[in-house]
Amino acid sequence: MNNLEIKLPENNQFFTAEELQQFGQKAVQARETLLQGNGKGNDFLGWTSLPETLDPAIVSSIKEDAQRIKSNSELFVVVGIGGSYLGARAVIEALQSELQSLCKDRKAPLVVYAGHTLSEDYYSQLLSVLDNYNYSVAVISKSGTTTEPAIAFRLIKNHIERKYGKEQARQRIYAITDAEKGALHEIACIEGYKRYVIPDNVGGRFSVLTPVGLLPIAAAGLDIDQLLKGAKDMRKVCVEAPFGENPALQYAAVRNLLYSKGKKVEMLINFLPTLRYISEWWKQLYGESEGKENKGILPHSLSFTTDLHSMGQYVQEGERLLFETLISVKNSHSRVEIPSDEKNLDKLNYLISKTLTEINHCAETGTAIAHRNGGVPIVEIHIPEITEYTLGQLIYFFEFACGVSGYMLGVNPFDQPGVEAYKKNMFALLGKPGFEELRKTLID
Repeated sequence: MNNLEIKLPENNQFFTAEELQQFGQKAVQARETLLQGNGKGNDFLGWTSLPETLDPAIVSSIKEDAQRIKSNSELFVVVGIGGSYLGARAVIEALQSELQSLCKDRKAPLVVYAGHTLSEDYYSQLLSVLDNYNYSVAVISKSGTTTEPAIAFRLIKNHIERKYGKEQARQRIYAITDAEKGALHEIACIEGYKRYVIPDNVGGRFSVLTPVGLLPIAAAGLDIDQLLKGAKDMRKVCVEAPFGENPALQYAAVRNLLYSKGKKVEMLINFLPTLRYISEWWKQLYGESEGKENKGILPHSLSFTTDLHSMGQYVQEGERLLFETLISVKNSHSRVEIPSDEKNLDKLNYLISKTLTEINHCAETGTAIAHRNGGVPIVEIHIPEITEYTLGQLIYFFEFACGVSGYMLGVNPFDQPGVEAYKKNMFALLGKPGFEELRKTLID
């Protein structure tokens, strides 16, 4: 069952039907390259079949560990950076708003994050919080030597062992890492931590449907079976449906078509604050997959209506180098109506009995009309509501479209050579052994 629908920009305004057909054929060809595994980066295609090939025993183990975490922890610390935490955070925060931290009747631990920053103040505050709550930890890294999560885990490992003692701390630490090698794998084996494997053929930004994402999501009290079912159902559409019925192929085709016409920036738009980290995950997915060889659309995001009061002017009347992809959600889980007010000093009585969802949809429609009239192409992605199932669909949709789009662009969508440049300079400046010559160059 496919609950996700796509609406493309109007042909006669931004491109012709013939152009769409041409790029549609390219998208179909790119899908064949992806599915046949004969394109660039074909050793990292394990994510394409994950919804169907993930071992049920792993899913069962994750659910058992999630129950254990919920029984003994008020906080669950997820240590990771980039793809090691963004996918899980995207799903968790889409279903649990930031106000969740204020709820006293939570049935699952509050998930907090580490390893994604080098801020000293952040870790000072985090360690102080951990003094006052029972907690468990998932540390996520293939190598175990990525600077940010490695530092975070050293700090937290020291804290949790002092707080609980080494033996009990061992029962509260979960390592998600390489199957056979790397520093974290070695630490986990020596210390006796429960281990989950990051498959060799799945890159970090495509790993949300592995234990990397599934353990934190399950520990947060969410239904990973429905998440995987949504992804599985979307996979069937992406793999089998022809172009006219395939949202992933259509999205890949249109974004490359618009790019060929000078639309260099794509803004992912939402009208719900809980989708903020869906945007952050999406930015990494597309930015790291396509930003190579001096090519690629710059992925950006805005949260409306909030950002209409800061960036709305530029979108409406700035340089015409951008297009929008709008995630539109039909239904909310709650109902809040506008009450009447006898004095009506705020002039809002015309909204009496309207729900905030109705008002938000009118803002969404009005914004889309204004931006289109201002020359901004808009791709609309419609889902009925935010659930684990629809998020599973959305995640797989974006992943599959990303693989297709990258091949259409002519790059390897599954490597990220550029992210190493800053690391080498940082290592040299910090005096890491082996970087002495580079340090001299940088200092001189």
